[in-house]
Amino acid sequence: MKGFRINWDALGIGVSLACAIHCALLPLFLQSLPLFGFNIIENAFFELFMICLAAAIGLYSLYHGWRKHHHKVSPLFIFSAGMVLLFAKQVWHNQQAWFLVPAVLLIVTAHYSNYRLCRKARHCHSPDCDH
Repeated sequence: MKGFRINWDALGIGVSLACAIHCALLPLFLQSLPLFGFNIIENAFFELFMICLAAAIGLYSLYHGWRKHHHKVSPLFIFSAGMVLLFAKQVWHNQQAWFLVPAVLLIVTAHYSNYRLCRKARHCHSPDCDH
């Protein structure tokens, strides 16, 4: 497939929004799953898998923007702060809402910042650029 490219920022934003929707709708949608023998509510493995998946995709998209385009680490720091809050949500279950909302806001902000920085640096051709 010549010319096929993945927009990693768009994928990262999509995964972050999917995570936010998952966290917001999970209690409403999945309350009926135990009737059918499924239980992913409060499933630590499933939650950690989703967090690790979001972290892997997010870090790759931010790394790509940093390495190939803008060379600024601020989106990586913002994203890391959001991921720390997501992991904290898993540790302190009673405080989940207090960790989840800022975590999602930080992660989406990091991807949006990365996206904007990449668009600004679209025509950069300094010696350290890798494109």
